[in-house]
Amino acid sequence: MDIRKIKKLIELLEESNLTEIEIVEGEESVRLIRAGQPVAVPVATPAPLAQPAAPPVTATPVMQPGDAEDEMPEGEIVLAPMVGTFYAASSPEAQPFVSLGQAVGIGDTLCIIEAMKMFNQIESDVSGTVVAILVESGQPVEYDQPLFVIR
Repeated sequence: MDIRKIKKLIELLEESNLTEIEIVEGEESVRLIRAGQPVAVPVATPAPLAQPAAPPVTATPVMQPGDAEDEMPEGEIVLAPMVGTFYAASSPEAQPFVSLGQAVGIGDTLCIIEAMKMFNQIESDVSGTVVAILVESGQPVEYDQPLFVIR
C-alpha cells in the first residue's frame, strides 16, 4: 500500500467522527485507531452475590477461648463434624436450640453449621444435660473443634 494513501486515510480519520478505520486491499491491510480516544469495550462483570443475613449473636454463656483445657467440665464432648460457621439458632428471631442446663436426647438438634451455603443440623449422639457451650453463635469453627459438653 502506498504511503500517500495511508496519509490520506489518516487525514480522513482526523476529519471524521470515526475512532477506528481498517482498509484491506488484496493481501495488504492497514488499521488506524484514533489516539487519545478510549475505545469502549463491553466487559461482562459478575453480579454481586447477595449475602444471607447471619443470625444474631445470642446471649448464651460460653467458655472463653483463654479458659484452660483442664477447666472443661466432665462429660461427652460434641465435636464439629465439618468446617463452617456455628449458629445457635435457626434464625435471628428464634431461640437457641439448646441452653446451659437443658436436657437433650439422642437425635436432638444442638446447633447449625453453615458450610458452603448449606445449613447442616448437628444432632446429639448422647442423652444428658448441656453443661458447657464452647462456641458463640456466628463464630467460625474447625473440623473436630469442641462445641458442647453433655453430661
